[in-house]
Amino acid sequence: MKIGLISTYVKSTFLLLISISVILVGCERASQQTGILTTESAKQANAMIGSSNDSGVTGTAVFTQDGDQITLTVEIQGASPGLHGVHIHEHGDCSSPDGTSAGGHWNPTGVAHGKWGEGEFHLGDIGNISVGEDGTGSIALTTDLWEIGTGSDIDVVGKGIIVHADADDFVSQPSGNAGARIGCGVIVLEE
Repeated sequence: MKIGLISTYVKSTFLLLISISVILVGCERASQQTGILTTESAKQANAMIGSSNDSGVTGTAVFTQDGDQITLTVEIQGASPGLHGVHIHEHGDCSSPDGTSAGGHWNPTGVAHGKWGEGEFHLGDIGNISVGEDGTGSIALTTDLWEIGTGSDIDVVGKGIIVHADADDFVSQPSGNAGARIGCGVIVLEE
């Protein structure tokens, strides 16, 4: 009698495990087909923007991945009112007081400087951030042209984010004549 109970228990446990496995595989396939990301595949990178050239500018840059799309949101404070160029630069190095240690614009595709989404542009050509009378401003950009934490040529991690004193004119080579670097941050993978 005891052997029959054990056999029934083993069969029931086995069927339960198979059912759970089928459900988990089905959920995984459904999430892949609908584009829903699990927490494990979602990535985020951040940069704390500090003052360069004694400007007093500070802020944050947050890169958030949703599927193959990455959204960048930059928020700054302490800047003069008006337009200020914002770019990703080739080095995640803000050690120099003037921000020049971040190098030139990040340009892994080797094309001319320009305006994002129009003709040729560097992958680091974010655009202009509009700063109000209170010294704050923000800009957002969503793209599938970047990656986060992959180590590829188009990975934003390890690069620098620079806020400039002037507006980017989107024409002057190689950097849009945006003036001095007034803010600098290093883009790091959020873990």
